Amino acid sequence: MVIVVYDIPDDKRRTKLSNFLEGYGRRVQFSVFECFISLEEMRQLHQKVKKFVLPTEDNVRFYWMFAEAMSMTLTIGSEKPAPPPNFYVI
Repeated sequence: MVIVVYDIPDDKRRTKLSNFLEGYGRRVQFSVFECFISLEEMRQLHQKVKKFVLPTEDNVRFYWMFAEAMSMTLTIGSEKPAPPPNFYVI
């Protein structure tokens, strides 16, 4: 799992980034996404996100979480992180 957090003061850039990240993971707070992707996919995502931000003003962080860390997560007011289902029935 990868946790992506960001602090972007510009509304337009922030909205573009959040819309983009919705294709990669689940929003768990206004500026926090949980993404169930591989380490290589995280590196690719990192490169793609660079196009959405202005490094002199914005702050985006990617935290790699090992599977063991998910079971140790504590929450208040929400469910513990859980991977998405393997498939969806439509």
